[in-house]
Amino acid sequence: MARKDNPADYRLPQTFSPSVDYDTVLIKFREDFNKRWESSSVSPETGLEGFDEKATLGAGSFGRVVLVKEKSSVRYFAAKILMKDQIVRTKQVAHVHNEKKVLECIRFPFLIYLEFATKDFDCLYLGLPFINGGELFTYHRKVRKFNEKQARFYAAQVFLALEYLHNVHLLYRDLKPENILIDNNGYLKVTDFGFAKKVETRTMTLCGTPEYLPPEIIQSKPYGTSVDWWSYGVLVFELVAGNSPFSPYSKDVMVMYAKICEGEYKMPAFFSAQLRDLVDHLLQVDLSKRFGNLTNGVKDIKDHSWFKPIDWYALLNQEVAAPYVPTVANMEDLSNFDKYPEPKPMHKSKTNRHGDVFANF
Repeated sequence: MARKDNPADYRLPQTFSPSVDYDTVLIKFREDFNKRWESSSVSPETGLEGFDEKATLGAGSFGRVVLVKEKSSVRYFAAKILMKDQIVRTKQVAHVHNEKKVLECIRFPFLIYLEFATKDFDCLYLGLPFINGGELFTYHRKVRKFNEKQARFYAAQVFLALEYLHNVHLLYRDLKPENILIDNNGYLKVTDFGFAKKVETRTMTLCGTPEYLPPEIIQSKPYGTSVDWWSYGVLVFELVAGNSPFSPYSKDVMVMYAKICEGEYKMPAFFSAQLRDLVDHLLQVDLSKRFGNLTNGVKDIKDHSWFKPIDWYALLNQEVAAPYVPTVANMEDLSNFDKYPEPKPMHKSKTNRHGDVFANF
C-alpha cells in the first residue's frame, strides 16, 4: 500500500514565497504532475483489511464514502468504496481509472489527493485525506448566504485550485458547493474528480450538474477551460446570493437550459459593483467575452477589483484568519456531516469480479 513517491512531497505544507514568481511555481507544478502522470502503479489486492471502518460519510450510485482508521497507526482516511459490478454496468470503467490517476498526480493546498488505493474481489478503494469540517454546501445551507468578504475568501481558494488544474491541462467540470470540503482550519479542499479530464485542446463530453452547466456543454459544442470559469461564476453568485442564478427555473430543466443558453438571470441589487462586474464577465454566453478565456487568461479574474483585498501568497500559506472554523472535538466527530444509515454487510464474492477489467487499477 506504500506510495511510490516520498510522502514528504505532499503531506508537509508547502511554503510559497512572494520572491518567487508564481508563474515559475506553476511551471514546476506542471513538471511534477507530468512526471507522476507518466508513471503508474497497480493497487494491491488488500481491500480495507488494514483498516477499521468507523462510519459512512456519504453515499452515491457507485458505492459510499467511509471513515476508516488505520489499524497500525492513529491515522484516519475517507475511503471511497466503488463497487465493480456497478462501475461495469454503468460503463464507468474508464472514468474510474481516470479518477484514480488524477488523484494520484495532483498536489495542491486546496485539492484532495490520493493517500492510497486498494482493491478486492468486489470493490475498488480510493483512500483520501479525511477533511472533517464537512461540505461547504452544508455550512452554506445553514447560514443561507455569505457576506462578500467571506465569499471572497472561499472564491479565491477555488480560483487557485482551478488555475492549478488548468495549468496541468485538467478540466474539472463538476464545480459546486457539494464538491468543496472545509478543513479543520476553515480552509477549502476541492474534491470529487470523477469528471476531471486531461485535455490539451478541446473536448465534447456532456457531464456536470444542471444548474452549473455552461451553455457550450448544453449545446454540445467543443469546449475547453472556459466551462470551469462559467461554473465558477455560478458558484461565486451562489455564495453571496444564497441560490444559484438559474435556480428559479430548476423545476423544469429544459426551461433552465434555455435560460442558461441565453444567459438570462437576475443580478441581486445587494451585490457590490465589483462583484456584479466579475459575475457579469464570468457568466458570459459569448466565449470571446468570458473572463478566463480572453488573451490575459486567468489574470482577468485574479487581478479583478473584487479580489483586490486578497493577499494571494498569504492565502496559499494559509496565514489569513478563516472567517469560520468548524467545531471538531476529535477525528471521529462527524457532527459536520449529514447522517447516513449504516448499510447491510455486503455479500463477499469467492472469485475476483471483473479482475481483467480492473487489472491495472
